[in-house]
Amino acid sequence: MIEVVGDASRGEDWRLVRLTLDRDRIVSADAEGLDRPLAGLSLLEAAAVGGDELAVDALANAIGPIFRANRDPDRVAVAMSGGVDSAVALLRAGPKAVGVTLRLWIDPDGPDVERACCSPEAVLAARAACHARGTPHVTIDARREFLKAIVEPFVRGYGRGETPNPCITCNGFFRFGRLLEFARRAGAARLATGHYARIVEHRGRRLLARASDHGKDQSYMLARLDPRILDRVWFPLGDQTKAETRAEAQRAGLAAAGRAESQEACFLGGDDYRSFLRRQGLESREGEVLDEAGRVLGRHAGFWAFTPGQRKGIGVAVGTPVYALRTVPERNAVVVGPRESLAKTRIRAAGRMFTPVDRADVKLRYRSAAVSGETTPTSRGFTVVLDEPAYGVAPGQTAVLYEDDVVVGAGRVVSAAA
Repeated sequence: MIEVVGDASRGEDWRLVRLTLDRDRIVSADAEGLDRPLAGLSLLEAAAVGGDELAVDALANAIGPIFRANRDPDRVAVAMSGGVDSAVALLRAGPKAVGVTLRLWIDPDGPDVERACCSPEAVLAARAACHARGTPHVTIDARREFLKAIVEPFVRGYGRGETPNPCITCNGFFRFGRLLEFARRAGAARLATGHYARIVEHRGRRLLARASDHGKDQSYMLARLDPRILDRVWFPLGDQTKAETRAEAQRAGLAAAGRAESQEACFLGGDDYRSFLRRQGLESREGEVLDEAGRVLGRHAGFWAFTPGQRKGIGVAVGTPVYALRTVPERNAVVVGPRESLAKTRIRAAGRMFTPVDRADVKLRYRSAAVSGETTPTSRGFTVVLDEPAYGVAPGQTAVLYEDDVVVGAGRVVSAAA
C-alpha cells in the first residue's frame, strides 16, 4: 500500500486529492469535486474521470508521477498538446488510447504564455480533448528537467556565440525520451504524435522521412531522433495536409478544429529571444562592430544579439548593405561584411549519419531550401562539401542530411568555411 497526494490552486481556491493504492488500483480516496468515486478504479480508469477543473488538476498531479498500467498491445499513448494535430492523432489511435501531456517550463514574463504547447492552458485543452472521448489523460510535470536540459544550455549557447536550435534538441533528446518512457509505464505498444513526418524503410533501416505535405513537413525538427526508437513511434498525420487535418477535426466536432498554431521555442512565451536572454542574465554590454580587416565601424549592445546572416539592427552605415558574419565572444565584438562573405561550402557537424551515403541534400534551417553536397562520415559526425554556397551558416545550427525525402543524418554545426 502507498499513499499519494496531489493539489492544485487557482488564486485563492485550492483542492487536495489523497489516494491510497495497492499496486495500480485505488483502495480509498479523499477527493471532492469529481464526477465519480475513485475507490476501486485502476489508475488508467481514474485518469479518465472528469469533474471540477481544480479537482481534476489535483487528481492529475497525484497520479502523474506514479501512473502505470498493464501492457496492452492495442493501447496507443498519444502526445497531446491541446492543438488540432494531436486531437486528430487521438482520433486515429482507437478506443484504447491514453493521452499524455508534458508540462514544460515557460518564462513567466513572456507576453503570450497561453499559446505555448506546454502551458497550463494547453494542458487543460489536451485533457478536455481526451475526456470528451472518455479517454484517460495523464500530465507529466517535467518543468525542472526541461529547464536544466533545454533552457539553460540554450542560454549558454548564445553566451558562447552559437545559434542553438532548442526545438531540435527538445524533440531529439528530451521530449520523445520522456514520452516513450510514459508509453512503457502505460503499457502502450507505441507512441503517436501529431507531427507531420513519416517513417519509412530505406537502405534496410527504418528511418524518418519528410511528410507528404512538404509545406508542413516537420522532419527537420525531428531529425535527431534515434532511428532505433522508430519502431515504437507513429505519425498518423504524415500522409495528409494541414487543411485535411482541420477538415477531419471539423467533421468530428473537435473543439481544437479552429485553434491557432502554437509558437516554436515554447519556453520563450511568445517573446523575442533577445529579450528572453537578457532576462536570463546575458549582459547587455557595449562592444565594437568591426569590418573584416578589423576596423571599427560602430558599436553594439551585446554580441549574443547577432547571428550570421543578420542584416537588420547592425547599426552601421558604410554605403552598401552589410551583414553579421560572425561574433567574437571573447572580445564582445561583431564582424560584419558583404553578403558574399557569408558564403560557406564546407561544413563540419557533430552528430550521426544513420546510413552511409556519398551525397545528400543538406538542410541548415527549418525554412531554408536544402543544398546538395558530398558527405563524409567522421568519428563524431560528418562533413559536407556543398555544390553551391550556403549563406548564414552558424555554429549551433542543425545540419540535416536527406537522401530523396529520407533523413540519413543529422548533427550540430561545429564549423563552416568558404
